[in-house]
Formats: sequence, C-alpha cells, structure tokens
Amino acid sequence: HDARRVADELGFPHYVLDYESRFKEQVMEDFADSYIKGETPIPCVKCNQTVKFKDLLDTARDLGAACMVTGHYVQRIVGEDGKAHLVRGVDTGKDQSYFLFATTQEQIDFLRFPLGHMDKEETREQAERIGLSVADKPDSQDICFVPNGSYARVVEKLRPGAADPGEIVDPDGRVLGQHKGVIHYTVGQRRGLGIGGLSTPLYVVRLDVDTRQVVVGPKEMLAKRNVPVREINWLGDAAFGSRDEWQVSVKVRSTRPPREALIRPLSETTAEVELYSPEEGISPGQACVFYDGSSSRILGGGWIWRGS
Repeated sequence: HDARRVADELGFPHYVLDYESRFKEQVMEDFADSYIKGETPIPCVKCNQTVKFKDLLDTARDLGAACMVTGHYVQRIVGEDGKAHLVRGVDTGKDQSYFLFATTQEQIDFLRFPLGHMDKEETREQAERIGLSVADKPDSQDICFVPNGSYARVVEKLRPGAADPGEIVDPDGRVLGQHKGVIHYTVGQRRGLGIGGLSTPLYVVRLDVDTRQVVVGPKEMLAKRNVPVREINWLGDAAFGSRDEWQVSVKVRSTRPPREALIRPLSETTAEVELYSPEEGISPGQACVFYDGSSSRILGGGWIWRGS
C-alpha cells in the first residue's frame, strides 16, 4: 500500500506481481531445510538470487525497462576497465553489500542503487523534501516472513516434527541437560540453555543434527581462524586461477566489520579462508564475502560450511 501511495504521489505506474509460490519454494522452504541441518541461513540472499534479481529482473526487461532500481545500501561504480563494480555503501551501519555477493555481472550491469552514496538520515531527508508519506517509516528489523522473530516457530510450521528433543552435552559428550529441538538454537547462543548453576558461562559451539545434540562450551571455543567456503560467486577480475592466494578483507556476518584474511582457492567454487585474527560465532549457512581492502569493492563470496 505504501508503494502504491508513493507511485500515485509521483505519478508513475504501479504493478503488483505475484511471486508467492516462487518465494515459498526458493526462500522459505530453503530456510526451513537449512535450519533443520543445524545451519544459520540468510534468506535475504536467497531472495535476491531467486526472486528479486531473477524473476523480478526478467519482468523488468519484459516491460522494456532501461534498468532496475533497488533501495539496497550498496554502490555501483563503473571502473577504469569500463565494468560496473559493487562497492560497500557509504553508510557502514546500513551497508547491504554482504547480501549481494551472489549477484552476477550481467545483473549488475542492469541494476542501479541510488541510496548507496547516502546514509539513512539523508535518505529520509530526501524523501521528506519531495513529500513522500513514508519519510518517517520505521526501519524493518525482522526477516519479512518471520515478523515476530521466532525462527523455530516458522520452521515447525513448514516442517512438522522438526523440533525433536535431545541432549545438551559438553565437548567431551557429558550430558548437561535436555533441549526441545536443535532448531531452537544457533551457534554462539548463550541465553536460554536451561543449564544454570555452572561457574563458567557456556555457549552453543556446535549443533549435531544427526545425534540431535546441542554441544556447548566456553566462549573461547567459538573463536575460529579457518573458514571453509563453497558455492563461490566471483565478480570482476577476481577469479579462480588468477593466483594461489591473496590478501583480502572478509565479512563472516552481516553485522560485523570486514576482517583481514588470506583466501586460498581450491577450485572454481571452493576456497579456504584464513582469518588473521580469530572470529567468534562463525556458523555454517552464513556467507563469507570477499572485499578488496583498499576500495571496499566486492570480489565475490560463498557459503560457509562445516568442511570435511
């Protein structure tokens, strides 16, 4: 309704496109399956891959559009080589480049991101300047199909029976308590474990779906330096085979700043990333996104997995 209102105010056509079944299949179902595997999925990336920058982009071309514009906080900059590159947004607190690592060069050529060079306050000022009714609309904090923040409830609805109970154990396998389902836990979680009375705070360090065990340990067990990455999407001149290893900056969580690292490609779609300093809470299902440290340009990225 907000989009229709803005279209009416500014005098351009407004279309409603039905991608409900596609969204459920490619984003929501994938989200549930990933959670059941003990991963921490990022449905926003899947949505960009399968709905926004695939179906919606194809529709934009069919409508004869010259380009497709989105509100992502990321910059599109044409380099000296004549190619369009993705660069981190000026507002580092709102930068969404992490969610766009899977974008292809063909898509980048057709996309435009006019908010990337502004911070959120400036965006609101521009909206107010031209009289948009959404200028003061609150930011959305939740995943669109998990409005109350209860991921487990969504997974249970999509996958009945997924919340099988099991044991909470320490790294040596000693049983410390019981849980109501692995899907209720994420790596790095401290609260809600139900195993109080211990002198040292414990955190979820691993989820073992096969044995239905939640493995907990001290905080130092969360720190990792080596990150296996697969299903890598390379952008620009960064590609497998260009060199054995190179220094980059990487983000292993959307909310964390880039960290210095070495990336060693193992194949066209897999690599081993070595962080210069350990990072806590690295979880399978999250993304590892590579940046050129000097320019903040996205070199590519892939999915973190457990490895062998």
